Amino acid sequence: MPTPKKGPRLASSPAHERLMLANMATSLFEHGRITTTLPKAKRLRPLAERLITFAKRGDLHSRRRVMRVIRNKSVVHTLFTQIAELMEQREGGYTRITKIASRHGDNAPMAVIELVTEPVSAKQAVVKEAEAATKVADEKAEEAPVEETKVEEATEAPAEAAEAAEEKAE
Repeated sequence: MPTPKKGPRLASSPAHERLMLANMATSLFEHGRITTTLPKAKRLRPLAERLITFAKRGDLHSRRRVMRVIRNKSVVHTLFTQIAELMEQREGGYTRITKIASRHGDNAPMAVIELVTEPVSAKQAVVKEAEAATKVADEKAEEAPVEETKVEEATEAPAEAAEAAEEKAE
């Protein structure tokens, strides 16, 4: 049995793990948040974010790729219409993992994984606008070359004035 690329295997076989993650992703998109163990939440996050990225594309090929993982057509429809629309402004980070108290029975570390539904903060938008303005200013500075002769004359003029003042003093 091949070992997984990231972390220990969560289930008895790779097929069982794949099916378990697909069921968890379906529940996440259906309910918006789920409570699970921390290792399962960490393994679910990349899968869920990849599926949301496909949903943001919105074409037929992306829908078919998502249907390979999520077999419920109503959940896929919700993902492509509602969730993708909410995540349109985001470039990533569609999910949030929050640690909660350990489970009573076996003391397993628990976590809540949820979709980030808040709009992108205004601060990030301002930072992006500032970066764009900086790029435009840099391009304009590269287009208009600075005349070096005027700068040299300006630096030589005070030196000549100082020499003339010394000659008058002598």
